[in-house]
Amino acid sequence: MTPTDSFLAAHGYAAAARAPLPQDAGHRRYTRLTGGPRPALLMDCTDAPRVGLTPEEDLLPFLKLARHIAGIGLSAPAILAEDAPNGLLLVEDLGRETHAMLLDAGAPPQPLYEAAAEALAALHAAPPPPGLPRWEAPRMAATVAQTFLDWWWPAAFGAAPAEPLRAEFMDTMHAMLAPYAGAGCLVHRDYFPANLMHLPDRQGPRRVGILDFQDAALGHPAYDMVSLTEDARRDVAPEVRAAALAAYLAARPGLDPAAFRAAMAAMAAQRHLRVAALWVRLDRRDGKPHYLRHGPRCWALLAEALRHPAAAPLAAFLDRHVPAALRRNPAPASAPAPAPAPASPTKDDAA
Repeated sequence: MTPTDSFLAAHGYAAAARAPLPQDAGHRRYTRLTGGPRPALLMDCTDAPRVGLTPEEDLLPFLKLARHIAGIGLSAPAILAEDAPNGLLLVEDLGRETHAMLLDAGAPPQPLYEAAAEALAALHAAPPPPGLPRWEAPRMAATVAQTFLDWWWPAAFGAAPAEPLRAEFMDTMHAMLAPYAGAGCLVHRDYFPANLMHLPDRQGPRRVGILDFQDAALGHPAYDMVSLTEDARRDVAPEVRAAALAAYLAARPGLDPAAFRAAMAAMAAQRHLRVAALWVRLDRRDGKPHYLRHGPRCWALLAEALRHPAAAPLAAFLDRHVPAALRRNPAPASAPAPAPAPASPTKDDAA
């Protein structure tokens, strides 16, 4: 009997029907279980070694953050059973209605985005748990370099950037992002409709179930608002973006709206450049060219962010080195290219 079979049998799910859920760009696998003591999902981290972690190392942040989110009165999947050494976890099944599925089915977007913004405001307002890594200028600059300089740049220009240019880019990112350090807020880092559940039987911010939070960090709350309202994978109408931001700011009246919008522009410039280049890495390294369809959206969102004065350092760098005509996807690769030395595994490998 495999460790997975033994784990499921020990908790009453030996005979449960198993339905694997679609896998995204990450390495964790999820399976919906029906026919056991209660509806549940199996979270499987046994593939963590491919990103440099043991299964237990991969699982423990999820456990910590799930309990934190529940403890501040928000909705995360309840922990039903765990086998941390083997990277296996049983969690509450919050259902099938993600915000993304509802939007794809034609649901009015504004109520969903406003509800998501209100839940996000509650997540940000609560004191964060101890021990979170920082998602600030040094790490943000390094992660955008790992996609933009290491993958997009050679694909676009035919060669890796020279070291002086790489140093200039890192200085540019620090100049843009350093003013927003020290916010000390829990940042989800991938707060968008596919990671949000519609829970209409719950009240207030709890009617939004929060998923995929295991790589949360300490950073500026504007980053998550960018993830939500400037989605790399779907278009969000300007009036919906404005309504979500208004709902967020109404729930956090202590924030300065102009300063928050400036932080959003800087965070957006980092995120959109990193993710636009990430699609190229997924194509060339991982043989997943279908992600390139999101490239034009990311480049358009980047152009919008660069118009704000807060993003001026990056705008100037790109004007010096990347002609506007090249700010797009390079041609798809016919086969995956050899990967450079692997970087530390984080949420940066998703979008």
